[in-house]
Amino acid sequence: MNDIASGDLGPWLSPEDLDLVRRKVPILYIDALPVRVDAHGELEAVGLLLRATDAGTISRALVSGRVLFHETIRQALERHLEKDLGPMALPRLPLAPQPYAVGEYFPTPGSAFYDARQHAVSLAYIVPVVGDCRPSHDTLEMTWLTPAEALTPEVLGDMSEGHASLLRQALANLGRLR
Repeated sequence: MNDIASGDLGPWLSPEDLDLVRRKVPILYIDALPVRVDAHGELEAVGLLLRATDAGTISRALVSGRVLFHETIRQALERHLEKDLGPMALPRLPLAPQPYAVGEYFPTPGSAFYDARQHAVSLAYIVPVVGDCRPSHDTLEMTWLTPAEALTPEVLGDMSEGHASLLRQALANLGRLR
């Protein structure tokens, strides 16, 4: 039985094959901004990850990752949210996977959305989280910030790869951009 038929999505390409594909075609990703909302659905806080980059620096980021072959966008969101926030985060996934923004990453230095590895297209989502977030995988820390705190130059300056732009777009979408 093949991997797809058995439900095992596992690594669908070897690292070498993935590198080759990344040099030839755009790859689909998701970006997710975890948020806390009050009982009336009003935004209280946004969650940003603290991660070590491949270059050895520390940066703030949204939840992000590839959509695997034969995986729905909802499944990719759920997988990446659980991987980065832990199994008890209890995200409230959108009923319909309509992104608030699309980020197009290029391997060209100076691009607004930059990824040295590849050309990638990312669908960005705002996802309410109601559970306990415990960073896992390569996430060092999860920080909840008010919208005003998230928009400070210090926080935005710590973000890379276009995530600051996606954060501003999310807050604008929620009517919270100052």
